[in-house]
Amino acid sequence: MGLRTYIIKRILFSIVLLFFVITLNFIIFMLMPGDPVSMIASQMKLREPEVLEALREAYGLDQPLPIRYLKYVVNMLTFQFGYSYESRKPVINEIGGRLQNTLWLVVPPEIFAVIVGVALGALAANKRGGLIDNASVIASLISHALPVFWIALVLVIIFSYNLNWFPSGHYLPESWRWTPPQTIWEDWGTRLWYLALPWTTLFLLGFGSYLLLTRASTLECVSEDYVLTARAKGLKERTVLFKHTLKNASLPIITEVAIIFGFTLSGAIITEQVFVYPGLGWWIWRSIDKLDYPALQAIFYVIAICVIIANLIADVLYGVIDPRVKYG
Repeated sequence: MGLRTYIIKRILFSIVLLFFVITLNFIIFMLMPGDPVSMIASQMKLREPEVLEALREAYGLDQPLPIRYLKYVVNMLTFQFGYSYESRKPVINEIGGRLQNTLWLVVPPEIFAVIVGVALGALAANKRGGLIDNASVIASLISHALPVFWIALVLVIIFSYNLNWFPSGHYLPESWRWTPPQTIWEDWGTRLWYLALPWTTLFLLGFGSYLLLTRASTLECVSEDYVLTARAKGLKERTVLFKHTLKNASLPIITEVAIIFGFTLSGAIITEQVFVYPGLGWWIWRSIDKLDYPALQAIFYVIAICVIIANLIADVLYGVIDPRVKYG
């Protein structure tokens, strides 16, 4: 089977998987306890039966289950997510700003964690039993084992309350509501200043898993014949490590990166709560608390799409990076 046929096969499989995700998402929210219409009516202090019935009709909750499912499938495929129970605004409009905030919060530290974790993991495996190996493993185990809220709170206590170097939360100054930044340097500099502690938290949380996985994968390849042959040819140790050993040990690393980046849009729920950061993670938490089912369905659907696409890309990269992988 050629690469083109394999890609077509994987795309078709991903489409089938997408319909399965849509169906499962619909069933889960149909079985969830609580009545969102009653909650909305309670917030609006409405108790009349005819008003409750009008709300159910407005949100399509009065229709038979098969019709609701068909409309749900069409709406998901066309990204018509309906209206939020809480804000009564289109969910697609609610996602926009929060998605941008989440990407700024999660993607840069994740990229840096991958680079640092993979590099240190490869060096630790190459110098196994030495100081770099022991220090890297201990540091990664500690950072990976600590609860994320504890790391965030320690950083806030040290660098915000004690040293007063960085803000303790939020993503923009309150004063910008009345006096917006005058220059682009002030704008970007302030944003990066507010992101310093959340970025550090997510980096410390993530780099350890990449380091340990890279170290374990590299150790399995250091004694292979092609590595010994490369050394026998007199190649530099750096070339042997990164071009031969790490390249052939990268398949599980690609899988890990694909899965992590696939869930990027879910945000960092706990981190966003600690730093009062208005991203998708904070919105998920609030939507759960408010029984905002349309918002939750839209978020979980978008996350599922990202995971499916990330795994598809990872499958294709397997054959590109490692010629031993056959498309069968």
